[in-house]
Parts: sequence; C-alpha cells; structure tokens
Amino acid sequence: GKPKREFTPLEVPETLEREIEKEILDDIRRLNNIPDKLERKEFFESIIERVKEKYPEDERIIHRVVEDIRKREMRRQILEEGKRVDGRTPDEIRPISCEIGLLPRVHGSALFTRGQTQALCTVTLGTKEDEQRIEELIGEGFKSFMVHYNFPPFSTGEIRPLRAPGRREIGHGALAERSLLAVIPSEDEFPYTIRVVSDILESNGSSSMATVCGASLAMMDCGIPIKRHVAGVALGLVKEDDRFVILTDIAGDEDHYGDMDFKVAGTRQGITGIQLDTKIQNLTLTELREALRKAREARYYILDIMEMTIKEPRPDVSRYAPKLYVMNVPKNKIGDIIGPGGKVIRGIIDETGAKVEITPDGKVVISGPEREVVEKAAERIRNIVEDVEIGQVFTGRVTRVAPFGAFVEIRPGKEGLVHISQLAPYRIKRVEDVVKVGDEIVVKVIGVDDLGRISLSRKAVLENKP
Repeated sequence: GKPKREFTPLEVPETLEREIEKEILDDIRRLNNIPDKLERKEFFESIIERVKEKYPEDERIIHRVVEDIRKREMRRQILEEGKRVDGRTPDEIRPISCEIGLLPRVHGSALFTRGQTQALCTVTLGTKEDEQRIEELIGEGFKSFMVHYNFPPFSTGEIRPLRAPGRREIGHGALAERSLLAVIPSEDEFPYTIRVVSDILESNGSSSMATVCGASLAMMDCGIPIKRHVAGVALGLVKEDDRFVILTDIAGDEDHYGDMDFKVAGTRQGITGIQLDTKIQNLTLTELREALRKAREARYYILDIMEMTIKEPRPDVSRYAPKLYVMNVPKNKIGDIIGPGGKVIRGIIDETGAKVEITPDGKVVISGPEREVVEKAAERIRNIVEDVEIGQVFTGRVTRVAPFGAFVEIRPGKEGLVHISQLAPYRIKRVEDVVKVGDEIVVKVIGVDDLGRISLSRKAVLENKP
C-alpha cells in the first residue's frame, strides 16, 4: 500500500513555556475570573495576540502554550481555591429563569434560561397521520413522540451556513427525547402525535439539559398530561492525583478543560436519562456516587423553580391544536362505518369536515379543527354502530323504490325495507303512489333478521297516531 505519513508532534521548549507563563500568568488569572463568556473570549484573544507579537518566530505554538497555561491555572483555582471560572462555588447553579406561553399561535412554548444558555422550546400536536415512519432492520415502525434539537451558529456568536443536523444535534435531541419519554402519557390516554422543537438561542454549556427543562415546561403549557416535570443538569470533574472536585452545572470552559461531562435528567422520583463523557480512565465509584448525589440536589433545585412557573399541565390543549376523540367499535361494525367502496366514511368526512381513522381492532380516532366538528362526526358513527331494536321509530329518507317496497335510510349507511304491504293502512297497487326517492317518512322497526336486515313499517306509525 501507500507509505504512511509520519506524524511529528509539536515540541514546546520548556524555557519558552516558562518564559511565557511568567509574563502572562497575572492576565490568565484575571481571565479566569471574568464571569461573561464573550468578555473572556475577547480578553483571551488579546493575550494571544500580545504574545505572538513578542515571539513571532514561534507563532505556531503560541496558541497551544497559552491554552495549556490557562487550563492548568483554571484547574488549580478550582482544586485549591474552590473557585470556578465564572466566580461560582463548585455546587452553585447559574441563575435560572422560566417563561411559558411566549408564542401564542403554537400549541405550547417555553423559554428556559440558565446563565448564558437559553433554549426556546415549542410543541406541536398532530394526529396519527403525523407520526414519523421509521425504517427498521425488519419492517418499519412509527414514532408518536419526537424531540428535535437545533443548534444554530449564532448561539455561540459564529457565522456559518445552516445545513442538515449533524451528529451532535441528533445525539442531543435523542438524549432529551429519552429523558422525557418516561413521563409521556400512553396513546390511550393522549392519542396525539407530539413534536417538540428546541432552538438554542444562546449556549454556554449544558444546552441539551436546558432542552429537557424547556421541553417539560412547554408540554405542560400545551396541556399534555405528562406525569410530572423533568429537569436536567450537567456535572463536571477536575481531578489531579487523589484530589477531585465535582462541578455542578458546568459552563463551556469547564466542559472543555475539565475531565468529565456527566448529563443527568430526571424527576423527583428518579433518573430518566443519563450520558457520561470522560477524558480520564480512572473514574472511581466514589466520584460517580458524589456526582449522582450532587445531580439529585441540583435537579430538585431546578424543579422547584420550574414548578413555580407551572406545576401541572393546563386542563385542555391549545385552541389552535386539532381536537381528537377516540371511540372503540365492534370489529364487525367496521364495514358499516366504511360502507361500500368507502361511501359512508367519505360522506361523514365531507359533511362534517372531520378526519376519521379506523384501525383493524376497532379503534376509531376522529380529529378536527373544532370540538363541534369532532362531536358531529362521532355522533354519526355512533348512530351507525348502535344496534337497531324492534319498536324504535325513525325519520328516514327513501333512497330507492322497487315493485315490492321502498328502501329507507334510517341512519347514515343503514337502510331498512318497508314492504309494499307496510307502506299504508290500506291496500296500494304501486309503491310510487305513496312515496318516491328523496321523501322523508316516519317508520317503525318491526323486525331484524339474523343477517342484520331491517324490516320497517310506515303503516304501524300511521295506525298508532291519535
């Protein structure tokens, strides 16, 4: 094969590193105490430029040297002074604010802000037709709950083209989706398809956990009957030999220069999602226990703030969301609802404006823009599937006539026969002498045979009139 290229690691002369460290150490310490991310970035770039001007012949390695000095000093400050890069203590969480209902036209919305990380989460409800089709190894499946995570360049002050989601965005969305799945109601309890979109407006660490918190708030704002709130927090680790410090709610620099990124999401009852990235090989059980303990304390604190904004789901979904009604019908009645060639179900859809979906097990899902539309369609279907009993009286429409009688539609898709002898209390020669197609007449059920065929009588109604 082709000869392999040789890699020569960049060697930094110790004397140069010591010289640069001596010159910039005070500035690095000042840098590590600037709370604002953008100000830190600008100050760091000014240090780099100043050092490059003094050592132009070593420009290739200047950035690496300054980065190493910054990393060592930041870690020393945490281990020895217990002070983090933005001035927080190891257990301190950045200021949190929660808002709901920002976007009135969507079905649910929330803005979750933690320090300089901000997630705008929106919820859209759909019907079963809106489920995501997944091509699996064998066959296909469908998803009725989706979380999509968007990380636009402006969230970190960058400019670049907006392209398809990358691995990071897909992974963060999957973590948030898994974390929230535990509280999503069953299909029988809430038959909607749920899509949550998280747009990161600003990012300084832990945006996936901000997505979890924002999505939980947005779903309650939407009226989805989730069991309880879900909150998430990211923890970090700085470890040197036997000394270690667990950091709660890590910022971007602590993720970059630290040894661990440990994301934990859950409710007051337990953990629903977890992801651990570590840069060291000797992570101990003691350190993990301590991290999980701090994650629980932080989670409870965040949940307290979220519950002050909204504690329970709204009693009903947004007025802009589609309205759904679910009913179960006997399997042998499915054909009656559909009708010959789909005639009956198409008639219901055209007349009411509702959508009707029927599964082979007899589950009927009716959806529409207004509650009245759904109820009207449901009433039509109930009339079709309810059994007709002898003695019931209906006002029906004559659909066709034959020499032996008239067929009358007493319910949508359900007809009965009025024999010529039952059309009038007197003898008639022709059916057309009494009724014609389109007439509305009052009839009484006088019989239902084993095949479900209905016998009607107009004569019985007329004879019973006072």
